[in-house]
Amino acid sequence: MTAPIIFSGIQPTGRKHLGNYIGAIRQYVEGQDRGDPAIFCIVDLHAISVAYDPAELRERRYDTTAILLAAGLDPERCVFFRQSDVPEHSELTWLLSAVTAHGDLNRMHQFKDKSARQQELVSAALFFYPVLMAADVLAYKATEVPVGDDQRQHVELMREIARRFNERFGETLIVPEHRIPELGARIMDLQEPERKMSTTASSDAGTVYVLDEPDAIRKKLGGAVTDSGREVRRAPDKAGITNLIDVYAVARGVEPAAVEREFEEAGYGDFKKAVAEAVVEYLAPVRERYAELRADEAVLEATLAAGAEKARALAVPTVAEVRDRMGFASQLS
Repeated sequence: MTAPIIFSGIQPTGRKHLGNYIGAIRQYVEGQDRGDPAIFCIVDLHAISVAYDPAELRERRYDTTAILLAAGLDPERCVFFRQSDVPEHSELTWLLSAVTAHGDLNRMHQFKDKSARQQELVSAALFFYPVLMAADVLAYKATEVPVGDDQRQHVELMREIARRFNERFGETLIVPEHRIPELGARIMDLQEPERKMSTTASSDAGTVYVLDEPDAIRKKLGGAVTDSGREVRRAPDKAGITNLIDVYAVARGVEPAAVEREFEEAGYGDFKKAVAEAVVEYLAPVRERYAELRADEAVLEATLAAGAEKARALAVPTVAEVRDRMGFASQLS
């Protein structure tokens, strides 16, 4: 079978949490040897779709870069770069807007949710976010997009954009497939287990950060909301304990059914302690390696710059082809 072309991006906003790590980052690390190529991107242009601080954005880009490298992403085995260093993303966004329906953008759940939370300006960038996301992927003719379950709607839209472009201008773009992990696609808030763990919408007590110290992880998981029962089993009416089972299963590399068997005789207290220790052990190598990597911003910058050169070599021909199909000069450079 032909190896997939993999593309995925992660925003450099906020501190990366356990949901980011399980739902996205571990997929990147696992996918870098499957993809030909595997392409991973710090999507900093997406970050300006909501209110932000420029100085903080600069810092968070380095934070996120160091976390991904600490987790095991290897720039020698993948293409790893910063979105804003590759101008083809922005140009392709505008070109693809010609085949993107306003009504489709207006139906995006993320736009509705985030715009409802905005206190002041709801930016056009937030509305256009899915078109930029489509350009990110389609510029590389990616066949596979590893994402969390919350991005499913955006991937469906980018598929529609690619189909619509091909129907109007001729076969040019690849219609990608999403890849959502069977386990851990949605890690939930520890205090509100009906809500996805989030950098912006969750409380500190409900969010385990990748760089949290072991004692902080133990405290947060020890205080996780469960239910009035004591059975360690997954069920629709046991959102909190189901979430903890999924977290433990991922951290230990086992199936949820095996977790239920292992803790068949245990109560919630003992189980939460076991989950905490599993998460501490799971995140420890990343936290320890991160400190070393984050200290040298010059190396991080050089890594991103080298990745941008590789990315442009892939994106420029695609954008040139799109320009030509749409009636513009190709401007290969």
